Amino acid sequence: MPVVKSYSVGNGDMFYIRHNSDNFTIIDCDLNAENAAEILDDLRIAGAGKGIHRFICTHPDEDHFGGIERLDDALPIHNFYVVKNQAIKDNDTTSFTRYCTLRDGPKAYYIEKNCKRKWMNLSDTDRGSSGITVLWPDVENDHFKQALADCDAGYSYNNTSAVIRYELEGGASFLWLGDLHTDFMESITESIDLTKTTVVFAAHHGRHSGKIPNSWLEKLDPQIIVIGEAPSRHLNYYSGYKKITQNRAGDITFDCIGELVHIYTSNPDYAGDALPLMDLGQDGFPNYLGTLEVEFEYTL
Repeated sequence: MPVVKSYSVGNGDMFYIRHNSDNFTIIDCDLNAENAAEILDDLRIAGAGKGIHRFICTHPDEDHFGGIERLDDALPIHNFYVVKNQAIKDNDTTSFTRYCTLRDGPKAYYIEKNCKRKWMNLSDTDRGSSGITVLWPDVENDHFKQALADCDAGYSYNNTSAVIRYELEGGASFLWLGDLHTDFMESITESIDLTKTTVVFAAHHGRHSGKIPNSWLEKLDPQIIVIGEAPSRHLNYYSGYKKITQNRAGDITFDCIGELVHIYTSNPDYAGDALPLMDLGQDGFPNYLGTLEVEFEYTL
């Protein structure tokens, strides 16, 4: 059964997808001495039995590849998916050095809009597709070219973020936006293909600076927006939308079965911010929050 998990790692991002095929994907990481052992143990269990493992780094910022050397040493990264860049940093940390080794080495696969790769989104007789699509970047887009130039100059990295979509056939869909800024998203609205999505992870950890513009929200029509763990004073709470706030919920696990998504949180006291969830008494993971029925028609 497909499972998507969002780890509570503070001011950073880390996710995994256990696919409904022979695939296992990790998106971003932010590991440290306090959380690494527990998360790595969880990843070993979640990824067990999967033949294809990939790591996707949305962009070259420390809170999205922090501790990647811990991950690579414990669970060696054989497929490193990254937006092609030559980012430089004033401070070459251990994590950035390992990121560059992976980015520039033979394990790297450079992702861009509509790229095709076995078994990311292509099936064959050996195994099925993972269901992942890269919606952005369009490497020929002028706005992206400027963002990449800023990144490679060591000025700013956020707007080189990849937009990643995961969709289950006849089931839920999920969208990751990295740390894109609102004004950048607005500038590429006509250049990116957006469709109705079940769960959207808010850009830039839920900050006002990464507030998903209305022009995008109208196309995405999300059932749930997950707001990250930036300081509360910096968060945008997306009035009018149902959301899960990770700084209160902790780890969030989405267990996808057909047209249903069973949701669990590591905080047993999290109430769910008045989410439209059914109580089906599930116990696949600890601390069942409720079940979401996937919508396929637009509600806006």
